[in-house]
Amino acid sequence: MTNTHTNVALITGASSGMGKDFAKALLKEGLVVYTAARRQEKMSDLEQLGAIPMKMDITNREEVDAVVDKIESDHGGVDILINNAGFGMYGAMEETTIEDARYQFEVNLFGLAYLTQRTLPNMRKKRAGKIINVTSIGGKIYTPLGSWYHATKHALEGWSDCLRLELSQFGIDVVIIEPGAIQTEFGDVMTEPMIERSGKGPYSDLTASIVKLQKAEYEGGGGSDPKVITDLILKAVRARKPKTRYAAGKYSSLLLFTRRWLSDRGFDRLVMSMVK
Repeated sequence: MTNTHTNVALITGASSGMGKDFAKALLKEGLVVYTAARRQEKMSDLEQLGAIPMKMDITNREEVDAVVDKIESDHGGVDILINNAGFGMYGAMEETTIEDARYQFEVNLFGLAYLTQRTLPNMRKKRAGKIINVTSIGGKIYTPLGSWYHATKHALEGWSDCLRLELSQFGIDVVIIEPGAIQTEFGDVMTEPMIERSGKGPYSDLTASIVKLQKAEYEGGGGSDPKVITDLILKAVRARKPKTRYAAGKYSSLLLFTRRWLSDRGFDRLVMSMVK
């Protein structure tokens, strides 16, 4: 970024995990850093480091408007938007209510889309800016009981690609970050609701296998440190012309490679062999 003023970053989902790590890194880079999350009290440590924490539910448009208005009033708008907020909802497609499925899309796609719409006029006016969307390797692959989660991540990948084309004329970069398995709260948030939805009935055996696999994974050390994704964020922020995609984290290279080269049936067999 070559703006003459100090660049302003807004990071969503910054109360824990990767988002919190992103904020610490960008503060060290000398940026003005706004952090947004539903749990504002969980960002007090970031405030002590110099961040400006704000309460924001990504699905609440009034709260989104308030955050964007505050940043524009105090610092002239967002230069770097990091769309990191999201969660994974697992359970059999048949046993997941459409209301729950809609909420998964509201958080993982429509909420961040509205926030992006609100920040774009200022970026277009400056003819500069970066929008960094944290998707997942789950936007390229698929797993059983993850239909609605993977649907949102596949959608976010395509949405980001289209947005990149639309915004190139204004000097605004759109970057996709694809984490593999990372040490976050994702596993805890995913497991219990999945068991509630599909722990009994026709998909109970498959649910038990996935829970067993997940337990073994986290007892064996879990995913990669969030720092590997923070390093990608820093590359994208520092680069004059960032790549369109960056991927890192446990299993990311292996799974993206196998998905690229295996047939659908071949990848199906690989995935199902892991959950037996």
